[in-house]
Amino acid sequence: MDAGFPTVHRNLALAYYNKRNDADAAREALEKAFALNPKDARVFYELDQLYKKLDRPAAERLAGLERHLALVEKRDDLYLEYVTLLNTLSRHDEALRALEARKFHPWEGGEGKVTGQYRFALVELGKQALAGGNGDRAIELLEQALVYPENLGEGKLTGAQENDILYYLGCAYEELDRMEQATPYWQAASQGLEEPAGAMYYNDQPPEMIYYQGLAWRKLGVEKEAKRRFNKLVDYAEKHLFDEVEFDYFAVSLPDFLVFEDDLNRRNVTHCRFMLGLGKLGLGRAAEAAERFDEVLSLEPSHQGARIHRQMCGLPGTLQTLR
Repeated sequence: MDAGFPTVHRNLALAYYNKRNDADAAREALEKAFALNPKDARVFYELDQLYKKLDRPAAERLAGLERHLALVEKRDDLYLEYVTLLNTLSRHDEALRALEARKFHPWEGGEGKVTGQYRFALVELGKQALAGGNGDRAIELLEQALVYPENLGEGKLTGAQENDILYYLGCAYEELDRMEQATPYWQAASQGLEEPAGAMYYNDQPPEMIYYQGLAWRKLGVEKEAKRRFNKLVDYAEKHLFDEVEFDYFAVSLPDFLVFEDDLNRRNVTHCRFMLGLGKLGLGRAAEAAERFDEVLSLEPSHQGARIHRQMCGLPGTLQTLR
C-alpha cells in the first residue's frame, strides 16, 4: 500500500531471513528500509548485524559505521560494534579511547560485552608493550585490565576468569628479571575452572582461560599439568563437534542479538574448532592449530580469539585470516 514506508521493508527483512532463509532478499529489504529513513539508528544497527551474519569483512563494516558516526553515537549496542571492529582490526588504542569516552548503560544481551572489549584492548596493548621489551608499561596496562571503570556500566562477576591477564603479568615481571614477583602470578593463572564447556551464555567459561592455565603451568615447570589442560580442550572439542544444540527453555542473557535467528549448530562447530586450535597450539602442533583457526575464521571472520591465537602459531596467514 505504501512502498515508501520503511518499517514494512524492515519487517520483511526479518521474514525473509528467519522464515524463508533468503539472505539476499533480507539484505535488499533492510538496505531499502535504511535508505528510506537514514536517521533510524536501530535499523542501521540491524543492518550491520545482518552484514556480520553475511560475513562482510570487518574493515568494510567499520567503514560503513564510520560514514554514519552520528547514528553510532545514538545507541550503546551500535557504539559497541564500532569498538569491537576497531579491536578486531588491531586498532586497540582507538578502541580503548572510544570506550573511555562513553558512559554505557546495561541492556539485555549486552552482558559482559563492553567489559570484554575493554579488557581485550588492554591485554593486547599489554602484549605489544611486552613484545617491545617494555615490561613496566605492560604491567601498567594489564593491571588496568583487572579493574572495570564505572563508565562501562557493568561490574565484574564473582569468580571472573582472568588467567590470560595473570599469565601475561607474570611474563612482564619475567621480562624485568623479577622472578619472585612473576611466579605468584603464574601460580594464580594456573588455577580456576579447568573443564571445557559450550559457549551458549555470556558467563560460560571461555576456552582461552584453560589454555592460559596450561601456559602458566608450563612457566612453573609442571609440563604434565600443562598438557593435561591442552588435552582437555582437544578431547572436549572432538567429542562435541557434531552435537545438535538448542537453547535451554529457561535461558537468559543469551550472548548475541537475536533479531536474526542464529544457527546454533554452526556456532557449536565454530566453538569446538576454536578449542581444537587452542589445544593443538598448546601441545606445540602449530600447523594443525593454524588449520583449525583458519576453519573458525572461514565460519566467523571477525572471531577475535581465533585471529589473536592464529598469529601466535608463527605461520603465514591466509587472506581469510587477515581481512
